[in-house]
Amino acid sequence: MQDLTGSQKARVAVRNFKTIANALALRGYFRPSGKMGQALADCLIALSPEIYGSMNDPRVVELKGLEYVIDRLPRSIEKATRLILTEEEQFSAPSFEEIFALKRRRSCYRISETEICFVITRGLSEIYDILTHLSFLNIEAKKIRNRMTDEYGNFTIEWQALDDAMGKLDSMDDRQLDKAIWNLSLILGRSYQETRNTYEYLEGNRVQANSNSGLFEIVYHLGTRVYREKLAAENYLIVYMTPSLINVISHQRYGQKWSGDIKRQLKELGLDGRPLHIISANLHSVVNLVYGYAASKECRIAPGNAGDPLYSFILCICNQKREIIEYALQNGLYELPDRSGAHIDCQIIDTAQIGAVPMHPEVKLAAGTGDDAPVILVMDYAFGAQAFEVMDCLLNPFPEDPEQPTETPMNVASISIMGKAGILTGSKGEIMLATAHVIEETSDNYMFENDLDAADFDADMPIHVGPMITVLGTSLQNRDMLLRFQHSWRTVGLEMEGGHYQRAISAAIIKGHIPRDVKIRYVYYASDNPLESGQTLAAGEMGPEGIRPTYMATKVILERIL
Repeated sequence: MQDLTGSQKARVAVRNFKTIANALALRGYFRPSGKMGQALADCLIALSPEIYGSMNDPRVVELKGLEYVIDRLPRSIEKATRLILTEEEQFSAPSFEEIFALKRRRSCYRISETEICFVITRGLSEIYDILTHLSFLNIEAKKIRNRMTDEYGNFTIEWQALDDAMGKLDSMDDRQLDKAIWNLSLILGRSYQETRNTYEYLEGNRVQANSNSGLFEIVYHLGTRVYREKLAAENYLIVYMTPSLINVISHQRYGQKWSGDIKRQLKELGLDGRPLHIISANLHSVVNLVYGYAASKECRIAPGNAGDPLYSFILCICNQKREIIEYALQNGLYELPDRSGAHIDCQIIDTAQIGAVPMHPEVKLAAGTGDDAPVILVMDYAFGAQAFEVMDCLLNPFPEDPEQPTETPMNVASISIMGKAGILTGSKGEIMLATAHVIEETSDNYMFENDLDAADFDADMPIHVGPMITVLGTSLQNRDMLLRFQHSWRTVGLEMEGGHYQRAISAAIIKGHIPRDVKIRYVYYASDNPLESGQTLAAGEMGPEGIRPTYMATKVILERIL
C-alpha cells in the first residue's frame, strides 16, 4: 500500500471527523470515552491540530489548548456527565440557569449540577466546534487520570495533595497557593511558571466574567470523571443529540426569523427602496468611524503616536461606547438586537442623516441625499456554515405583501465581508484581500471580482492578495494540510465564513434576487498565523495591535460606499 503524505493523512482525518460527527447527529448519542468517542479522538490525534500544541504528547497536559477550549465552553463543563445538544428554541422553566461561553455566542442551560444543554442555532459548524472541544477535553482528561494513581492503583502523593487543596482554595495564603500550583504542575507535567500562567489566565476570567471554575477545579473534575467511568458504566459522560437537531441542518428557521426582523425594520423606517450596503463585521468599527469624532470631544486631539493620529484617536475612544452609541442613535443609527436565536445583532445607518456629523480629518465620507442616500446594514459575525443560511435568507426578496402580489427584490448595492483570519504568507496584524474562496472538504470553490485593491490601504501596511481557504473549524487544521493548500491553491489565509457567504451571494445572483454587478468586497486582518509557533489562536487575542488593521479595513470599505 502506498504511504500517504502528511497532508493526505490530515485530509483523511478531517473527512473522517466530519463523517463521524454527521453520523452521531443521526444516531442521537455517544460516549466520549466509548468507541464512537474514541473514533472522534483518533481523528483529532491523527490531525494533530496546531492550535492544540502538545495534545499528542502523553507526558504533558496541553495548557494553551485548554485555555482556548475552556473559553469556548460553558462554566463547569468539567463536572458534566450529561450533555444535550438540541434545536429547541427556548426554555420556559425558570430553574434552568442560562450560562454563556466567554468567547462563543451560544445558548447553554444548566439543567442540574452535572447536566448541561446546548441549544444549537448556528448549524453544522457549531456541532463540529463543540464535538472537537469535547474530544480534546477527553484526551487531556485521560492524561490527568493517568497521573492520579501509581502502578499499584493507589492515589499518588500529588493527587492526594490536590484533593486536600480542593476544600481550601478560597482560604489559601500566597505561600500555600504557590505550593498548590507547584504540586499541580507535577500532575500536569508542566513547569511551575507554565502552570502559574494558565492558573492566572483562567482565574482572571473566573473573577471578572464567572466564565470558568478555575484551573484547580477543572483539572480535579476532569481526572475524577474519567476515574469514575472505570468504576461504573453509569458514570460515563454521555452526549445526546435530540431528533429535532436535524432541523438545524436541513432547514433555515433561525435565518428566516433573523432576516425577517431586518426587512420589517427597513420597511418601518421607510428605507426599503434605498440602495442597501451590507457589511459583515464587528459592531463597533463602523459606528466609531462614522460617529466617534463627533461624540468624543476630549479625544479629538489624538494622544500618543503623532504619525498615526486616526488609530491613536480610535484607541482613545475605545472606552466611550455608551457616549458614542447615544450620539449615533440621534443621528441615523438604529440598533437591531437579535431576537431569532441566530446570535447575530445588527445595526442600520441611514446616511441621509449623517451630513451634519463632523468626521475625523482622515475619514473622507460624503453623505448621500434623498432616495439615493445609501443605507448601511452592519451585521455581526456569523459562525462558519451559518453564514450561508443568514446571507441566503437576507438576500431573498421582501416578504410578499397581500396588496402587492409581486415580490420586491432587495436593492442591494454592495456586500462587504470584513473579518479575522489566519494568515499563511505573513504575520499577525497584516491584511488579506480574497480573490476566491475554496471550501475545505468539498468541491466548492468560488471566484469573484473583489472591489478592493491593495492601493486602497496605507502604503506601509503589508497586503496579501489571493485565494482563501474556508475551513471546517478553527481546531480542524494542521501544518501539513495548510502548507499543501498554500502550495497547490496559492492561498494566503484561512477563515470559516467567506466561502459560505459567497455561495449564498452566487445563488442570489443566479436566482435574480440581486444584480450581477453587485459590488463584492472581502478583506481580512490576520488575527493569527497557525504556521508560526506562538502565533496560533491559542496564544490569545491581538489586543491594541488589532486596532490599526481593523479600522483601516473599515475605513476603506466605508470610503468605497460613501
